[in-house]
Amino acid sequence: MAIRKIKRLTTSVPTLEGAGVHLARAFGNNDAQLFDPFLLLDDFRSATPEHYQQGFPWHPHRGMETITYVLKGDVEHGDSLGNKGTISSGDVQWMSAGSGIIHQEMPKGDQDGRMEGFQLWANLPAAQKMMPPRYREIKATQIPNVTLDDGVEVKVICGQLGEVSGPVIDVTIEPEYLDIHLPPDTSYQHSTPHGHTVFAYVHAGHGQFDSTGGELFGDKSLVLFEHGDEVFVTSGSESMSFLLVSGKPLHEPIAWGGPIVMNTQDELQQAFAEFQNGTFIRQG
Repeated sequence: MAIRKIKRLTTSVPTLEGAGVHLARAFGNNDAQLFDPFLLLDDFRSATPEHYQQGFPWHPHRGMETITYVLKGDVEHGDSLGNKGTISSGDVQWMSAGSGIIHQEMPKGDQDGRMEGFQLWANLPAAQKMMPPRYREIKATQIPNVTLDDGVEVKVICGQLGEVSGPVIDVTIEPEYLDIHLPPDTSYQHSTPHGHTVFAYVHAGHGQFDSTGGELFGDKSLVLFEHGDEVFVTSGSESMSFLLVSGKPLHEPIAWGGPIVMNTQDELQQAFAEFQNGTFIRQG
């Protein structure tokens, strides 16, 4: 079994989005082909309410999926399907925009004013870009939290860990989405599907991401892996937490404009024209 080597290391950069939300972008538009089938990863951790409370007012999506994972705080949401509610600490919102959805996401933070979470965008293949939109809200109690040897803890949002399956299924790109916590000075080896794109994002502590005892990478570090069969991680002198995500590449052209991701510029222009003339939401 070949251990995946590090292909690229970067650190998320400050970005403003929505109505003025301060966040850190791990990767986005310019890296879409490199991270195929994933499009974007935003880190919206903040202890300053003024940096996130303006939120993401009503806006459209088409041709992709948004996956919101909350660590701390609350996010109120609503959409054109009639879904309305709040996701809180440990919850996940998995929204497949498909042919078109209009929604809003309004972060509220916790009682101490902290808001922590991540939003991942995944692409839809051409054959499913115009599928009926689908919304899934997964509560923290539905997400398995597996404790392994040496105190390693893994939250299985999507994918498989041994005989444990995550609650999100029926996604074309065959994603795996894990939140992994390592105690200090602990190693962990995880099998990954051959041929899939795999990346890790650190959100606490420091760790090494290969088997050679190399450099320690800390908070907001993004590690993209080469091809291989396994990921090998070792924490430093303090505990470490990181997201581990993988998915099957689509190898399709990307035409991306703001919240809409299609395959051609003609499709993109049509989507925005439909949004302007009020025919964006498909009935039935």
